[in-house]
Amino acid sequence: MSRVEKFIVLPFKKVRGNIVPGEMRAASNAGSAEKIARAMSERFIGVAAYSVQVDMESGDMSDPKILWQAGEIADIAA
Repeated sequence: MSRVEKFIVLPFKKVRGNIVPGEMRAASNAGSAEKIARAMSERFIGVAAYSVQVDMESGDMSDPKILWQAGEIADIAA
């Protein structure tokens, strides 16, 4: 099983009173993920930049670590 660190940005929105993730965006590195998240932060109720471990065989993501966040976000590890 081959794991690689990837960087993603998730905006969050409210749907029927619950905070849910929007469309995920990929970033090339941690700095880029933070820059993208900061730029998106004014348009969403919350946004977070994460580093995640990706299993290259299955595509499964695990072990999310928040690099930067603003506003209200949900726990994506649950």
